[in-house]
Amino acid sequence: MRYRTLGSSDLEVSEISLGSWLTFSGGIEADKTRACTEAAFDAGINFFDTANVYGQGAAETAWGEILSAHPRDSYILATKVYFPMSDDPADHGLSPAQIAKQIDASLSRLKTDHVDLYQAHRFDPTVPIEDTIEAFQKVVEQGKARYLGFSEWTPEQIQAAIDIAGPDLFVSSQPQYSMLWQAPEAEVFGLCAANGISQIVWSPLAQGVLTGKYKPGQPLPEGSRFASADMAVSKDLVYHDATLEAVQRLVPIAEEAGLSMPTLALAWILRRSEVASAITGASRPGQVHANAAASGVHLSDDLLAAVDQALGDVPVTEPTLAPAAQPGLKHR
Repeated sequence: MRYRTLGSSDLEVSEISLGSWLTFSGGIEADKTRACTEAAFDAGINFFDTANVYGQGAAETAWGEILSAHPRDSYILATKVYFPMSDDPADHGLSPAQIAKQIDASLSRLKTDHVDLYQAHRFDPTVPIEDTIEAFQKVVEQGKARYLGFSEWTPEQIQAAIDIAGPDLFVSSQPQYSMLWQAPEAEVFGLCAANGISQIVWSPLAQGVLTGKYKPGQPLPEGSRFASADMAVSKDLVYHDATLEAVQRLVPIAEEAGLSMPTLALAWILRRSEVASAITGASRPGQVHANAAASGVHLSDDLLAAVDQALGDVPVTEPTLAPAAQPGLKHR
């Protein structure tokens, strides 16, 4: 496993990290969650990414039990705040009160006194950006988080935060990014790189579509993510006939290069210096090790050109608002 520096921080994160979005929030059983997490340590993965909303605290609770058995300095832990945590209309967003409440709840579930990275899961245009920034800065001042990041903010929102608090406010951006979803390259990558902010990307395998296991016109494989009602919530982002057909065109390219499809897809992500880590999900320990194998794999220019040709115009390349993201911002 190779490691990259996370933005302007002193954190060295594994190029492949483990996420807990759909799997560890209830998609798989507790013993499998434990097995996958332990496999990550075995594979040299040191970066673990979760959020309070995953399973309404279930993912954080699961990792609190598992990770707390390891020395705290042996892993880098990230969580997030924004999405609703209950039916209470006030129990969401990035108000100072909500951030203060949710960081304490997350730390309690995670069985730790601090997270290494605390992230705004989306931007909240209903709250003055100055209030949100100050609330996050207070979390750091209190020692409850070492560094701050954001997920799926627009360039306007990112720039506004930098204008107010400087480029050292955030060390990471977490966008959706894969061979099939290349939108962040258009604007977000350059803006962040110019300000010392790394990318830690979600859905680098397009929720499993880039493994090649989903075939056009064929039933969903039994036991796959999209065959599970609990884990197919964002299927519509990436699951289309044109997408599946493009992925099948990649299969012989991977085979000729002696690579598995996941290795090809993840190495494609890691070809970009702006990316510090690709956040992968797993429901079996073998998947963790297979994903970890992509670290350090170099793709030749000829191979990258063949990938581009096979994908054609299927990938999303224009700046695209993420699910649940909102444009605009408010000043006080």
